[in-house]
Amino acid sequence: MAMKKGSLSIDSENIFPIIKKWVYSDHDIFMRELVSNGCDAITKLKKLDMMGEYELPADYKAKIQVIVNPEEKTLKFIDNGLGMTAEEVEEYITRIAFSGATQFLEKYKDKTTDDEMIGHFGLGFYSAFMVADEVHIDSLSYQKDAVPVHWVSEGGTEYEMEEGTKEGVGTEITLFLNEDSLEFANEYRAREVLEKYCSFMPVEIFLSKANAPEEYETIDEADVLDTDKVVEHITEEPKEGEEGEPKKKAKIVKRPVSLSDTKPLWGKNPSECEKEDYIAFYRKVFMDYKEPLFWIHLNMDYPFNLKGILYFPKINTEYDSIEGTIKLYNNQVFIADNIKEVIPEFLMVLKGVIDCPDLPLNVSRSALQNDGFVNKVADYISKKVADKLNGMFKTDRESYEKYWDDISPFIKFGCLKDEKFGEKVKDSILFKNLDHKYLTLEDCIAENSKKAETDADTNETAKTDDGEVVEAEVVEEPADNAAESGDGTGAADADEEKEPEKVTIYYVTDEQQQSQYVKMFKAQGQDAVILTHNIDSPFVTYLEQKHENVKFSRIDSDVHESMKADVAEEDKEAFQKTTDSLVEIFRKELGNDSLDVKVENLKDDSVASMAVLSEESRRMEEMMRMYGMGGMDAGMFGSKATLILNANHPLVKFVVEHKRSKNVSIICKQLYDLAMLAHKPLNPEEMTAFVQRSNEIMLLLTK
Repeated sequence: MAMKKGSLSIDSENIFPIIKKWVYSDHDIFMRELVSNGCDAITKLKKLDMMGEYELPADYKAKIQVIVNPEEKTLKFIDNGLGMTAEEVEEYITRIAFSGATQFLEKYKDKTTDDEMIGHFGLGFYSAFMVADEVHIDSLSYQKDAVPVHWVSEGGTEYEMEEGTKEGVGTEITLFLNEDSLEFANEYRAREVLEKYCSFMPVEIFLSKANAPEEYETIDEADVLDTDKVVEHITEEPKEGEEGEPKKKAKIVKRPVSLSDTKPLWGKNPSECEKEDYIAFYRKVFMDYKEPLFWIHLNMDYPFNLKGILYFPKINTEYDSIEGTIKLYNNQVFIADNIKEVIPEFLMVLKGVIDCPDLPLNVSRSALQNDGFVNKVADYISKKVADKLNGMFKTDRESYEKYWDDISPFIKFGCLKDEKFGEKVKDSILFKNLDHKYLTLEDCIAENSKKAETDADTNETAKTDDGEVVEAEVVEEPADNAAESGDGTGAADADEEKEPEKVTIYYVTDEQQQSQYVKMFKAQGQDAVILTHNIDSPFVTYLEQKHENVKFSRIDSDVHESMKADVAEEDKEAFQKTTDSLVEIFRKELGNDSLDVKVENLKDDSVASMAVLSEESRRMEEMMRMYGMGGMDAGMFGSKATLILNANHPLVKFVVEHKRSKNVSIICKQLYDLAMLAHKPLNPEEMTAFVQRSNEIMLLLTK
């Protein structure tokens, strides 16, 4: 073959600077592209063998070799695939890759991202020029009487091609690395990149260093498969004091180990996989030695091909710090982590692998075309996760409850982000009550409705001083329009317009901090659910929107009616005077004329003071914090806590009865801080004052 020189037909600016600049987001991607091309060549050769158009040698073993040479600053990729003739090199390397190159450049030269660059796979080979100043191709085609070809390009638009010297069918690509990319000639760096992109490619991949000395290993002679590789026969005598025959060993050249697991777990049928297989795969891929909670094995052939495994890791941190990893593959070739078009956002807290050969990829194979097909894939994954959760809830409730605290943030986030997912799992959402029993929303509604009815029945009866039970008189105020209509139709209209009765579900966000409220709540036979995660605030709002008959309220949003003792009619005037006096005293001693103070007749006389903040105000505060407005004066939005004083407590009575005592000031301040401590943490200045005051009180006890 005579030397042939040519020019790549590009009429506008050089394509190579564009490739180097942004077609590929990561420079190490070239290694994946060149190995992938080798895999394709091997796959095609095997197909030709199956079709009877070519016969593979009896000892044929498909493989790709990657050889680093730091001395010569080169990197080789060698495959034993179908190879190329000179005509094919001309077609596939110098024409196909650049078909329409002028239009390509015209379309993308002003772009700064690769989001729209779809389907130009021919550019894969040219990713080599991101790291190489010069690239050589040596190839020998499988075709009968084929002549080896040698192709050289220095990354411009010029190339040379002549007859080569390659022996054996396949292709060898040599990269002469530029000064900025010499790291890839380092064996450890090359291994890192290959393990990142090529760990599960369908062909065995071997990495070696050029001119490295041979490595040896010693094995049992019975395990020797190739006697030509035996360097030395060894007889190991039994150790002193041990019985037995001498052991026959053989020193052989160390067998290379493939970097690629050609049959990954996700490609197997779920019925073939054991628990230990899933756990071992999880630990290998994600380097996480904590055992996952459970997993879902995806295996779908129609209407699209998708396989994968999704793991639910143990979540024990706040949601903001949770970061999962879902690796996307295309025919066992790694594409990227956490591709949002394919993996629904709420599933990003999981760990797993998804392999979907049917996905439309762009030029760099590192982003996806966001079309209807991709959306269907995302919907399918979401549906399978919902089905798994619902199945566990129905058939293995015990395990499901055991996992709930770990998986609930993820499920709640999914409900907020994905309407379809939320609808599918709505009946499998659990709430843990004060007794740490798990309830569904329907259970909570039923229990609270029953409790409300019981309380209502109790309120409709009253007891005389001698214990006789009498029915309390219920007075129904006539509606104004009913009185005007005279025929009663107005009253019916008013009833129809009346807002439906809502069931209140009380909740706790911190059992320890809110223990005072919890104790009082339980003493009155009331229940609440425990919602400790920061995603629970938007989640309860979501539930209220979905269930108009339900509202959520934190137990310290108000003093529940069941905790209050009635004030006798004849005592109401005196009680009002006490209230007015306490409000005046506390505002004065605390130096706050706008302090919201309420006096209640609490049943629990061990409680002197407590603080409440309305549910609406609390959610306003949370929203302000979410949008970075936490430093603003919350009071301007009406979100100041109300101080509740128990008229039955001795300390409160002392304040009323000894207004001029020198101890009144310290008691008022201490009662206020104690109430706030059970409500929310004190700021540093408040806590310092509280501690100093507590010391002063203890000193008073010593006098």
